[in-house]
Amino acid sequence: MNGVASPPSPAPSPWRAATIRAITPVTPRVKSFRFDPLDRPHRAGQHVDVRLTAPDGYQAQRSYSIASAPGDPAGLELMIEGLEAGEVSGFFDTVAEVGDDIELRGPVGTFTWGAQDGGPVLLIGGGSGVVPLLAMVRERALRAPEVPMLLIYSARKAAEAIARAELAARSRDETGFDLTLLLTREGATAGRRIDRVMIDTAIECLGMPRHAFVCGGNGFVGTVADLLVEAGVKPGVVRTERFGG
Repeated sequence: MNGVASPPSPAPSPWRAATIRAITPVTPRVKSFRFDPLDRPHRAGQHVDVRLTAPDGYQAQRSYSIASAPGDPAGLELMIEGLEAGEVSGFFDTVAEVGDDIELRGPVGTFTWGAQDGGPVLLIGGGSGVVPLLAMVRERALRAPEVPMLLIYSARKAAEAIARAELAARSRDETGFDLTLLLTREGATAGRRIDRVMIDTAIECLGMPRHAFVCGGNGFVGTVADLLVEAGVKPGVVRTERFGG
């Protein structure tokens, strides 16, 4: 998980035990895990480090973006995709239960947006890369509904689109928030990827963004960031977060 052209993060908080309070399916491969709030408030877009320790002392650690908006009374929410051979994600997918204590550290990261940052804000996510952007959408709804925001979300299939119903409802009901959902493996947009036409259309609808956030796999992020700059978005406006190798 990398931030690009970002100032260094402050030192993370110490590890602490956090109890799983609720587990809810989100998609066939993604589950929502709710924990008590962190010891210190987070900013939308940040992540936490998660550490598991086996009985023999072996440890595995991963970073997961926070899906919940800062101050969410329901607590901290992580959305974790079960991956084949994933040491940590596999535990959450098949072993973790409500009441389990998990070691967390954070919040961490400078890939962030808050109400005080204003807009317009353009968000572009691929797959599970939508999670930190979802936190920004939720933050806007709670604290800055006047800020124009548009999310382009690329997923393979409708069933795999994280928080699809919530995002569609927000786009329908919240003035100033718009959603473009691109399904790359089904429906009318099968085979299409985010392209310059889609970027230009988003900017025409939103206006030139004051902030642009891109999150997803390495190839996705690199391609989209280049398209944004080609469309006239200043490089310093584009913030990126990358998952995977």
